Amino acid sequence: MITKRIVLKFPPKLIDKPIVYKLVKDYDLVFNILRARVNPKEEGEMVVELQGEKPKFTEGIKYLQDLGVKMQPLSQDVIRDDKRCTHCGACVTICPTGALYMDRETMKVIFDNEKCIACEACVPACPPRAMKVKF
Repeated sequence: MITKRIVLKFPPKLIDKPIVYKLVKDYDLVFNILRARVNPKEEGEMVVELQGEKPKFTEGIKYLQDLGVKMQPLSQDVIRDDKRCTHCGACVTICPTGALYMDRETMKVIFDNEKCIACEACVPACPPRAMKVKF
């Protein structure tokens, strides 16, 4: 079983196509939409968690690529500027998934981008503005 969080970018011509339906029906993928921005005649963006058996997962990804959907791991879009981070912990209290947490030994804030859902709650909560979301 494979589970990945990815950012999908749809060209405007695909906005009205049943892409999610086909991923579920034809490729048996579990599809969890973490965040979406879809507007008619504009590029659409979705942050999703996809899960499925490896062969079907691979086929589903190929289907998306063949349609012209751009994909990248979520971890490429949520970043922390380590030079700006003061490890104050303000982001830790606001993070709903525990992607930002305090290492009690070092008293440093750790960012686990695998847990991040790109909710952006940490961005305004960070006094030195160390957290950024690029998409």
